[in-house]
Amino acid sequence: MLRITLALVTACAVAAPVAAQIDAVERPPISYKTAQAENVLTALQKRINAGQAKLKFADDHGYLPSLLKELNVSPASQVLVFSKTSFQRERITPKTPRALYFNDDVYVGFCLRGDVLEFSAADTKLGTAFYTLDQEPAPDGKPEFLRQRDNCLSCHASNATGGAPGHLVRSVFTERNGMPVLSAGTFRTDHSSPFSERWGGWYVTGTHGKQTHMGNWTVENKKNPAEEGNAGGQNVTELKGRFTVANYLTPHSDIVALLVFEHQAEAHNRIARALIGTRQAHHYEETLNKDLGEPAAHRWDSAKRRIESLGDQLAKYLLFSGEAKLEGPVAGTSDFAKEFTARGPFDKQGRTLRAFDLNARLFKYPCSYLVYSQGFQALPKEVKDHTLKRMHEALTGTDTSAAFAHLSAGDRKAVLEILRDTLPDLPDDWKK
Repeated sequence: MLRITLALVTACAVAAPVAAQIDAVERPPISYKTAQAENVLTALQKRINAGQAKLKFADDHGYLPSLLKELNVSPASQVLVFSKTSFQRERITPKTPRALYFNDDVYVGFCLRGDVLEFSAADTKLGTAFYTLDQEPAPDGKPEFLRQRDNCLSCHASNATGGAPGHLVRSVFTERNGMPVLSAGTFRTDHSSPFSERWGGWYVTGTHGKQTHMGNWTVENKKNPAEEGNAGGQNVTELKGRFTVANYLTPHSDIVALLVFEHQAEAHNRIARALIGTRQAHHYEETLNKDLGEPAAHRWDSAKRRIESLGDQLAKYLLFSGEAKLEGPVAGTSDFAKEFTARGPFDKQGRTLRAFDLNARLFKYPCSYLVYSQGFQALPKEVKDHTLKRMHEALTGTDTSAAFAHLSAGDRKAVLEILRDTLPDLPDDWKK
């Protein structure tokens, strides 16, 4: 039936380990299918039901423009994917790409003449929750977000997402009709991905010098696409002639928005993994203590190690460990970078984690802005505290391991100062 939002694969075989992971999130303490979700979409639904918010329906894009405004998602965040790799695949071709829009908390998918809008929301109870919204005017004027609980998890709670419900961003070789050439291989994409392996099946607008990528490309040589090459897909600054850009909210699929999107999707996965893994570890402890007659507060080393491992992984990603270096300047074609940076917050010196570098790396200050997100702030205290402890060790130079060798002394000092000024409820060690 439904495989939702950001998974860019057309077929997904559920092997035994994946099935076990899905079963784990469907059982207590997560109870994914039956538990109440808590995210920006559930909050908006409450406002709609109470008459405090109203979505307007437009003939050309349905609820999309009004919805983006209510969710505070900028149209400049638009990125376009033309591979047939979502459940509305019959609507998607290089002439009718699927548009994705995003902010720190939610992703919105739009297909031209599609039956529904698609959503993936960072959720403080479930890690990630998936929804659709009918692209028909609601008779009572109160459209309803329909939560998708079942088939999504076959792809969205797999080995690729660490077993927790999450996102998949893929780069695939794509035929002229939009079908992915799976036999040629696919690439998972996050901030560690080589530039050359990104954006297969996506449109990309922007300049990037001599660096090459897989975007703006439909392959003819299905047996050996790499031999064919993608010279015509590089440094593309407008998409006119490839499809009717007037059918979309903007004519862009901005390269800077794509870079941020890819970093953010995996960061959300790590946060979701930390949330769910910690809740499962605590549940394991509670069950074991009850079964063995131990005091309720008894701690098990195995649970503690699991939680610390989740925090370690999250801290590394938030500090851009393993980030692939840019080999030259990158520039987008829309207002995305300007709007994104202006959102702050800013420290006493006017610095923000949203400031871009775009010469050697994505951001000027190598720490993810998602430390401010509701998902990170709502993490269970034990894993959140451990994550912040590991980040503090890296930023103060206490941890000099290879995972943080990319941080210069200037990087560490600047990020530490920015976080001290802008991140609420920091542990006392941070304030010294």
